[in-house]
Amino acid sequence: MLTWQIIQLLIGSAIVAVSFNMFMVPNGIASGGVSGLSILVQRLSDITPAITQWAINIPLFLAGLWLLGRKFALKTALGSVLLPLFVLFTDGIHSPTHNPLLAAIYGGIGVGLGLGLVFRGGGSTGGVDLAAQILHKYTGLPLSLAVVCFDGCVIAAAGIIISPEVALYALIALFVTSKTIDFVQTGLQLSKVAFIISEQSEQVADAILHDLDRGLTRLDGHGGYTGAGRTVLMVVVSQNEVPKLKQLVRAIDPNAFVILSNTAEVLGQGFKLPG
Repeated sequence: MLTWQIIQLLIGSAIVAVSFNMFMVPNGIASGGVSGLSILVQRLSDITPAITQWAINIPLFLAGLWLLGRKFALKTALGSVLLPLFVLFTDGIHSPTHNPLLAAIYGGIGVGLGLGLVFRGGGSTGGVDLAAQILHKYTGLPLSLAVVCFDGCVIAAAGIIISPEVALYALIALFVTSKTIDFVQTGLQLSKVAFIISEQSEQVADAILHDLDRGLTRLDGHGGYTGAGRTVLMVVVSQNEVPKLKQLVRAIDPNAFVILSNTAEVLGQGFKLPG
């Protein structure tokens, strides 16, 4: 398991580095984080982005080791060193486009794909993640807001140093990156969770168990107006099982109250296995 996590970290870091050098650097798209900051430093002083990333990541790692503890900081140790190393190795790679919109979209996809693999492997690339954790611990600022603050400062700086238009492209890249990370971690196989309230709950439960071949949970509920007790059935089904579930419930109790909502990830028998 540890070997597979390291492999994911290696592959993910390599994908991030290639996407960064192929799309972000040539088009000056500084979409937040230490990587974005390294692009700005290169524009100002012609220092290779990998050098800037090491110069920021290593002190942040040491600060995290001191302020956040050994367990948390060690998760970022490998990524903090590997990502700049891959960025150095892939420096100067040919860019297939100089259209900033295409670069923002495809660069965002590539960076998000790589970071998603890193996160799935239980790792981190350090940088803003560590800085945000430190800020969160010692100021009480919500972690998500701390990340937004750091990324926002980098993008704002890009608007000043490069151009406001480039900053707008950087926002697109940041959005695409976040959505791609979500996709890598949860996939496209959205499941549905259904809550069913029916006067014939036993018959509905029997149909779900035997005709749909899905497990379910019986929850104790009470009517908000009457206060009367009633059974609420909770069942998780795949997307293509939703029509059959609705048909089964409608056939037994046309007046049943059914709530269906998306659930991004389900672990357990009949769905994905943990890990």
